[in-house]
Amino acid sequence: MRPLLVAFVGGPTGRWAVERVETVAGAALAPAPRLSVLQGSAATGGGPPGTAWMLRGVTSNERYVTREEREALRARQEPLGRPAATRAALIPITKSDAWWDLAQDERRRILEERSRHIATGLEYLPAIARRLHHGRDLGEPFDFLTWFEFAAEDTAAFDELVQRLRATEEWRYVEREIDIRLTRRG
Repeated sequence: MRPLLVAFVGGPTGRWAVERVETVAGAALAPAPRLSVLQGSAATGGGPPGTAWMLRGVTSNERYVTREEREALRARQEPLGRPAATRAALIPITKSDAWWDLAQDERRRILEERSRHIATGLEYLPAIARRLHHGRDLGEPFDFLTWFEFAAEDTAAFDELVQRLRATEEWRYVEREIDIRLTRRG
């Protein structure tokens, strides 16, 4: 996949209605009633009047997966934008300097070998589609922006997935996390 710049814009307009915003760790975001997802060149400018916040990230190569894991993810992952996926979550996180001071192989051991992040996520496919965006290299306030889409009947499964991931060793390195829940309108 070629890198894709994406901006998540909280403000007065957008296809997604903000149902709730939970500050899990760190500083909160300003309230916003709607969310727009802008991609490519549309993600480079400022937001429309009334924008409360704009979070940018870029899709990138898969940094921590093995070939076998990548093939399993690709075989089970559904595309974003499915008609039945009327619910979404945007979860921006920032990890501590201690995380980034680790070598990539050390981060991989924590992420997958001990925390089982990828294996856990695979259990919830294909019901929950997801796309990871990297913000750290862009100088953004969040290291990662994970976008999830799912059907209303899969909300409980999504909540379970998030709870399981937050209970892992990996999450000890999270300094800031916001959980934004959304419903597609129109």
